[in-house]
Amino acid sequence: MLTKKISPLKRVLVLVSRHASHLARQQYDVIVVGGGHAGTEAAAAAARTGAETLLVTQKIHTIGALSCNPSLGGVGKGQLVKEVDALDGLCGRAGDWAGIHFSILNRSKGPAVWGPRAQLDRQLYREFIQAELLSTPRLMVVEGSVEELLVSEPDPEEPGQHRVTGIRLSNGSHPISATSVILTTGTFLSGSLFMGQTKSPGGRIGDAPSGLSHTLKETLGLRVGRLRTGTPPRIVKDSVDLSLANIHPPDSQPVPFSFLNAHTHCKPEEQLPCYLTYTTPGVERVVRESFHLNCHIQQDTKGPRYCPSIESRVIRFPGRAHQVWLEPEGLTSDLLYPQGLSMTMPPDIQLRLIREIPPLHRAEIHTPGYGVQYDFVCPTQLNPALQVKSTQGLFLAGQINGTTGYEEAAAQGVWAGVNAARQALSMPTLSLSRTESYIGVLIDDLLSQGVTEPYRMFTSRAEFRTSLRPDNADLRLTLKGFEEAGCVSSLRYKEAVRVRNTLQDALSALQALAMSSHKWKKMFPQICISESKSTTLSGLELLQYKDITFEMLASAAPECLSPYMEFSQRLKIEAVYRPYCDLQKKEIKRIQKEENMALPQDLDYFTLPVSLSQEAREILHRVRPSTLGAATRLQGITPATIVNLLNYVRHTEQKKRRSHTNKPDQREEREEAAAA
Repeated sequence: MLTKKISPLKRVLVLVSRHASHLARQQYDVIVVGGGHAGTEAAAAAARTGAETLLVTQKIHTIGALSCNPSLGGVGKGQLVKEVDALDGLCGRAGDWAGIHFSILNRSKGPAVWGPRAQLDRQLYREFIQAELLSTPRLMVVEGSVEELLVSEPDPEEPGQHRVTGIRLSNGSHPISATSVILTTGTFLSGSLFMGQTKSPGGRIGDAPSGLSHTLKETLGLRVGRLRTGTPPRIVKDSVDLSLANIHPPDSQPVPFSFLNAHTHCKPEEQLPCYLTYTTPGVERVVRESFHLNCHIQQDTKGPRYCPSIESRVIRFPGRAHQVWLEPEGLTSDLLYPQGLSMTMPPDIQLRLIREIPPLHRAEIHTPGYGVQYDFVCPTQLNPALQVKSTQGLFLAGQINGTTGYEEAAAQGVWAGVNAARQALSMPTLSLSRTESYIGVLIDDLLSQGVTEPYRMFTSRAEFRTSLRPDNADLRLTLKGFEEAGCVSSLRYKEAVRVRNTLQDALSALQALAMSSHKWKKMFPQICISESKSTTLSGLELLQYKDITFEMLASAAPECLSPYMEFSQRLKIEAVYRPYCDLQKKEIKRIQKEENMALPQDLDYFTLPVSLSQEAREILHRVRPSTLGAATRLQGITPATIVNLLNYVRHTEQKKRRSHTNKPDQREEREEAAAA
């Protein structure tokens, strides 16, 4: 169902630009600040949920720009892309349209930790996102820079010390009001660019920084930290000797990100390869000789652990040959992206360094690499809806929350957009549990643990990853997205219902297909099935065997299984993981029960009549977990603390229930209070 929406893009851009200087209205339900991956998903999600939405971005033509690596997905990240797509987000379909090299990472391991990934054509991706956004109903896009947030007194009936009621643009125009405001400023929040010993303001080359840090810190009293990241130089493709690098072809059959797409836009034979090479001792020598010329790497600001600069890699792991991937930037692009060579040294030193790598010995740099330092808001100050606890109407998503990566930003953006819209439309906000999605894991990790370095998603962060697989994101989230959140189209919902019903029918058919192990052995002599036990095996149990495929079973029983060939791989994965998922159900129910036990946001932990250590009181006061489940994941919170909180919550709930019926017996109340 790949739909080509690219052709009318120029016409739409002109239309939007004409309206940008004089907005037709000064009141919106939701305003989104920033047009990166978090902002685009937030704006589209808010509009899909039914809110009149305004997206404010510095330059409309940079919406959907891939500021760093021209790729999408990976281990853990691919799961996020699938979940964003299941909630009707943009990035999955954009990746299917713009992908030029598709691969499934981690194939040697189980399907639960496979990582769908694609190299992208920068121009095609940007055009797709822009065309989607600029044709979205209820969404207006305007160019501008936000000078300040409009702040007023809070609603006394809701928690919070402030209320954000809109924005003011730096061009001196009238204030623009909104019930909800989402900040997705990325690396632009007080951003500074570094190259060698040169420092300049900016969030990306050619784009000015955002000056909202002062409002966040001084007016709203939020705790703000500082992080850094960087990007490698872009290399002229014709100047590289690719014969000296190891070629890595794409998968022969590309697997789409989106559940709506059966195929990718790029034909299998049209995909481009990537190339692998390694650093040499000469690279390490150049790094060490130029260390004094690199002010970015000398500072204490934390950078990404899992995507470090070449300077950081040399310092932390001296004497090693580090991988460098040479990746295409587009079908017709004349540039290569050298993943693994992020650097911030002076441009002439960058050229010296890359020429120490054999395939790049005559390489030319088109655009030098640079570093970025930017402010972020400590995410423990947010609630599960990604709203700032102390400020009504203000939501945050993306790198402003301390994460790194397009996928993490998009995941936060779609959920912040949903909740900002629901609040603006007087509907209750929603949360995603870590038991049901990687998005839930991401949000819960940020809220309960905070960040000391840019946060990146991995499958190892999800304790229920056998249930949270890439293949079943639609069944986990699309139905909820339509029935509860209201952000999913009826077209996608109907498809998800069809898939769910068909899979259920297929699993029932497999379960009903039962024979003795002896008969199965005769049917499939090449499979090692024990005949020592006179047991009956169902088709579903047999499908758990490594060498048995659904196609094999369908050929043996075509009358009952052939109608389900469309889902052969999904059924195989479902069969393999069913025993593990069944074992996890009890633990999932326990966590869900804890997450349903809300902790009041105005609770005074310092005076709470419960046996808690001073350290525990300080942690709970600082983080203010929204549920008992969130409290269990805070560092420094002991099991004894959780038990005492649990008793307090139960006691409080019992008092509330009794207050609505009969007046409670005083003696019983004293005994319950003593027990708590």
